[in-house]
Amino acid sequence: MKKQNPILLFNFILVTLLAVVFFIHTSILSLQGFPKYGNSIILSYLLNFLLAAIIYIGLFLFRNRIKTQIGFVFIAGSFLKFLVFFLVFYPGFKVDGNISSLEFAAFFVPYAICLSVETIFMAKMLQKMDKF
Repeated sequence: MKKQNPILLFNFILVTLLAVVFFIHTSILSLQGFPKYGNSIILSYLLNFLLAAIIYIGLFLFRNRIKTQIGFVFIAGSFLKFLVFFLVFYPGFKVDGNISSLEFAAFFVPYAICLSVETIFMAKMLQKMDKF
């Protein structure tokens, strides 16, 4: 049995899961009478995917060099995602004076999916590193 490339597997699972969740998310919005693609939802899903992929790939490629600091770098990646939120999404969401639940969900749903997949794959990576 051929061993799968963790980076390709991570990206495949993340893209597939985000696509399914995006479809469900936008379908619920549409059924509720809200704009299907409002609140920068497409940009949010894309940026969350790109940031998660970059963070995971970077951690995977440099895992042996940063073995003792990998947890801190992972947390810094989450900080980077929030920084992107405050630079890219927050100004537009805050225009009317508050952030609605739809705006919050547009960012947080893909963020939570990406963070979950990243955490699972990071745990697997750390388990494999611990064996050597």
